[in-house]
Amino acid sequence: MLLGPVLVLLLLGGAGPASAHAALTSTDPADGTVLRRAPAHVTLTFSESVGLRDDSFRVLDPGGHRVHTGEAGRAGGRADTARVALPGELGEGTYTVAWRVVSADSHPVSGAFTFSVGKPSRTAAPVDTGPTEDPLTAGLHKTARYLSYLAVALLVGTAAFVALCRPPDPAPLRRTLVAAWWTLLAATVALLVLRAPYEAGTGPSAALDPAALGDTLTTRPGVLLLVRLGLLVPAALYLVHAARTVRADRRGGRRTALTGAVGVVLAVGLALTWAAAEHASAGTQVPVAMTSSVLHLLATAVWLGGLAALLTTLRSARPAPDATTVARFSRTAFTAVTVLVVTGVYQSWRGLGSWQALTGTAYGRLLLAKVILVAVLLAAAAVSRRWTAALVTEPAAVREPARVPERVPQPAVGPPPEAPRPEAPRPTHPSRAGTGTETGSVLRRGLYRSVLVEAVVAAVVLGVTTVLTATPPGRSAEEAARAAVPAGGVLPASVTTIPFEIGDSGSGTVQITLDPGRTGDNAVQAVVFGPDGSLAAVPELRLSFTLPDKQVGPIEVDLLDRGGYWSANTVTLPLPGTWTMKATVRVSEIDQVSETRRIRVER
Repeated sequence: MLLGPVLVLLLLGGAGPASAHAALTSTDPADGTVLRRAPAHVTLTFSESVGLRDDSFRVLDPGGHRVHTGEAGRAGGRADTARVALPGELGEGTYTVAWRVVSADSHPVSGAFTFSVGKPSRTAAPVDTGPTEDPLTAGLHKTARYLSYLAVALLVGTAAFVALCRPPDPAPLRRTLVAAWWTLLAATVALLVLRAPYEAGTGPSAALDPAALGDTLTTRPGVLLLVRLGLLVPAALYLVHAARTVRADRRGGRRTALTGAVGVVLAVGLALTWAAAEHASAGTQVPVAMTSSVLHLLATAVWLGGLAALLTTLRSARPAPDATTVARFSRTAFTAVTVLVVTGVYQSWRGLGSWQALTGTAYGRLLLAKVILVAVLLAAAAVSRRWTAALVTEPAAVREPARVPERVPQPAVGPPPEAPRPEAPRPTHPSRAGTGTETGSVLRRGLYRSVLVEAVVAAVVLGVTTVLTATPPGRSAEEAARAAVPAGGVLPASVTTIPFEIGDSGSGTVQITLDPGRTGDNAVQAVVFGPDGSLAAVPELRLSFTLPDKQVGPIEVDLLDRGGYWSANTVTLPLPGTWTMKATVRVSEIDQVSETRRIRVER
């Protein structure tokens, strides 16, 4: 049951871009600006609060050397900003700023931009901002997150099932509780030690660095994971005490009520360690969102974890399970689903921001997939409720052994008594084929299979939910798209580097700048570099654009040699989409080479 959801989780988690929930809304200096004098600071503003790292900023001079900067801090004490001081002796040329911060919902985000002092350099320093996630670290981190969700659902849901549904023999559920507790402990420890390499985008081996782990323990995600570990200790003591209370046949109503209250407090505390570290902790209406997130997680645990507990009870109960236990879970599950629907609608509205984001963002598409799966889950639950109703309303003869009729004494003389006439069969529900124990067995098997289908679908829903919590909300995606257009309407240029071979003399590159890289008129500049990275003169450079999906092109660009670089004042790209850009470099009178790259042109 776990293998399929884990595979879905890993496939979905690795298919998209790295998780980045804080959108960069502005930079000071703005990307691509030319300043008369060097700025004193570099300031970034985000759509939500962010956490800073020791390497949050790397500033490179025109030659690619790192500039000594001050410690990263805040602008005006605002948590949604990041600022670093620059030295006063910055020379003329183009500087590159690579940045990396951690979103309020605990996911890292990074990027880079440029600004120039005096006048732009012929070429900006190449910079690799590095992957937002190391694939192996990200895979381990996502797997640990999924297991932690699964474990808390089993832990809270099974405990709630015992307390609310009161199965006659809760002994088979002890193994589930113990396994869930240890799984949650192991997953939380894994998340804690993987936190530093996950934020840094490095391999899992970095988890062995004691200094990195020490830094993690001072951050909000690290503190929340420590709190979760701390809550697992009283949770274990609570489970032991609750087991003793059950074995003592729930002595005294006051003790039972107090035990239940302690269990609720522990469950809410555990849920808060998730809510305070993910989407609910950032954005709009944080107090309402946190409350909704806690209720949503607890309702999920009561329903899905209770399903697993019911499945275990149905499988292990000998003889038939108490029908009232099944009926109690049916009522509990209905209440949990109601809470899930209310909180889910609110969280979807808060995360999406607009109807367009439902199909236009990865978050929206995952949300649609989750809604479809939940609809399937509810359909399976409806079937289970029908089996439950049949089991509860089944006549007592089904659940009780048939009585052996007393033997009628025979008279000594006279004719034998007339044999009793058989009663006409009573109409029964189609699902109640057979009589007595046979009918009850059919009902139990039907209910078991229906609940098994629910549990499998629920495990998949939990996997999609885990991926959803690690996906940028629709609001953040839209803010990031709006942030791509700086104030004043000046759009950033699209820069593409195409390598090519020059025969025996080695390889070169063509750096092509398409400004602004949107539909309509664009200016083109191209610079050719030789094997040693210096400017190279070539007899001819040709450029063309093709949009295969729309069968547009090729659109030829009339490039002119400007003495050191090539340019064209206007090339019109009429449609948005993924264009194929083809550069043809003639390196001699008889030799030329052509290379292509795919570029994205936005509207």
